[in-house]
Amino acid sequence: MTQKLLRGRLLTFHRAPQDGSDTQAYTYLEDAGLFISDGIIQDGGPFDSILAKAPDVPITDHRPHLMMAGFIDTHIHFPQVQVIASWGSQLLDWLNNYTFPEETRFACEDHSHRMAQAFFDQLVAHGTTSAAAYCSVHKTSADAFFSEATRRNMRMLGGKVLMDRNAPADLLDTPQKGYDETKALISEWHGKGRNGYVITPRFGITSSPEQMETAMALGAEHPDCHIQTHLSENKDEIAFTRELYPQARDYLDVYQSYGLLRDNTLLGHAIHLEPREVDALAETGAHPVFCPTSNLFLGSGLFDHRNLTAHGVQSGIATDVGAGTSYSMLQTLKEGYKVLQLQGQSMHPLQAFDWATRGNANVLGLEDKIGTLASGTEADVVILNSSATSAMALRMERAESLAEELFVLQIMGDDRAVEEVYVSGVAQKACQDRPAGVVRFSGGITA
Repeated sequence: MTQKLLRGRLLTFHRAPQDGSDTQAYTYLEDAGLFISDGIIQDGGPFDSILAKAPDVPITDHRPHLMMAGFIDTHIHFPQVQVIASWGSQLLDWLNNYTFPEETRFACEDHSHRMAQAFFDQLVAHGTTSAAAYCSVHKTSADAFFSEATRRNMRMLGGKVLMDRNAPADLLDTPQKGYDETKALISEWHGKGRNGYVITPRFGITSSPEQMETAMALGAEHPDCHIQTHLSENKDEIAFTRELYPQARDYLDVYQSYGLLRDNTLLGHAIHLEPREVDALAETGAHPVFCPTSNLFLGSGLFDHRNLTAHGVQSGIATDVGAGTSYSMLQTLKEGYKVLQLQGQSMHPLQAFDWATRGNANVLGLEDKIGTLASGTEADVVILNSSATSAMALRMERAESLAEELFVLQIMGDDRAVEEVYVSGVAQKACQDRPAGVVRFSGGITA
């Protein structure tokens, strides 16, 4: 039995905060203990009380830093790690010029395994402990992805993309091959360790009606597998999809007509939605995923979070690397704040950090396992240093509340603010020398 006791300031969410004054939505403790045994959080609370329950357990003291659940990324492309920061125009050109040529390299098993190690290194370095990822069309890429996730004992979701048209020949499968390889991958990886398989038709442009039928069959045969695809990211994409599926009422109906909308469906982007599409999302429980850095980078448009929320639609938030410009969920929250500001919408820092942890876990249907520091959940924890850089430390001298500190992390933070990461209770990175970072505000404890 492996046990440890983490000490630090603790923040965990119980539900989405309505606003900055909604103190019942979270627990914040200035001196807390988090007792972990065999990768599971056993208890958390005021340090003295937790110490009394586990008096002989080794203590790791992270004061004055902040302990939170590890970040969760609900839309990221594993094969695009080496095309992030590639100059380009908008979506379809970017795919043709960078993404598709890069993904052809993942037919090579050695390359796939090397990139998988680098990909997971980046996730951990940025405080992300779980993600829903797209692999390439090649089974080798998905095998490498899940093999590395298993080696690190990380809770990861992923799947090989299904695509049989409108891409280079080296990136095309057939409906039958896509079905057979997906079935094999589900058998090999889904539910093994902390792995979950995601049925992944890339999007309507690269999947024929025949392949959509195989995706529908896979979804029906495996209702516990997530489904992920792209929706309404770019106006040219929408127009091309409508040409390819003239019978569809709108873009979303391409997926809806093949039975691919359900409460474990993830729809990347979902920017340019018609009223009927919003209603259909609400009716089916499918989840749009907000990808602010890539939406800004490719000039795709602004995600209308307020309208979706008003219709009862729950959205994820994600990096979308490689069109997304950072692996950091902190940077993602920063750009998300700006996107909403441009539309007169607001994102309080408490809402932001809930979204990147408990909120994304809820979107994935995994809130009982990840996304909070509740007893009985898996011990994926990030330790955040709000004075990680000299500029942050200077700003923190004037911080007077938890919300101000979170906003400093959100706007100024990146991987340098990630002091330590625990995956299933195991420390993943050595703490580096950083400014000491004294937190100068005094806050209360919310039960």
